[in-house]
Amino acid sequence: MDLEQRVRAHFQASIDAKRAAGALAPTIVEAARIMSRCLLGNGKILACGNGGSAADAQHFSSELLNRFETARPVFLVMVRRTPRSTLTSIANDDDFSAVFARQIRALGQPGDVLLVITSSGQSANIIEAVRAAAERRLEVVALSGRDGGQLAGLLRPEDVEVRVVEQRTARIQEVHLLIIHCLCDLIDSAILGTGGDDAGSTS
Repeated sequence: MDLEQRVRAHFQASIDAKRAAGALAPTIVEAARIMSRCLLGNGKILACGNGGSAADAQHFSSELLNRFETARPVFLVMVRRTPRSTLTSIANDDDFSAVFARQIRALGQPGDVLLVITSSGQSANIIEAVRAAAERRLEVVALSGRDGGQLAGLLRPEDVEVRVVEQRTARIQEVHLLIIHCLCDLIDSAILGTGGDDAGSTS
């Protein structure tokens, strides 16, 4: 396979993954309903992930804090990014798996939503974050992959898992980004009654 064929193969694999993920539409709608209800009730969304999933969490936050495709009031979305001082403090005094959970216990309130993004469902700090959310009575929306991992067994009936059944991390993350854009559009539509069809973000 030459290099151009290799590039085309990546595009085709991404297209195939996204086409298959179209079956997740009802679950994505339910996740957006949970988030919209939270924001309309003056709640907040806490979002977390590791690595590329952390970048996806920040992307989701920026779309809601600023705008997606429609000008609107600011929505409160907090990405659980851990500054180095906080990260090393928690890791030293407790454990790295607690870096998100401790913040959720401090900031989360009943009626808030926790968005976790993980391609494996096995990250210890994501697992602990979901446990902390249950303790604080936050609903959880999980963007996951593969077989859902340990995360899938922790979710409660009121939580929503949007699972991308792919094996390659890159394909899972590509679909996660599309799901994030769907969530932003559905939240705007639910709250503002818009179709999100104007000129869009300048980013």
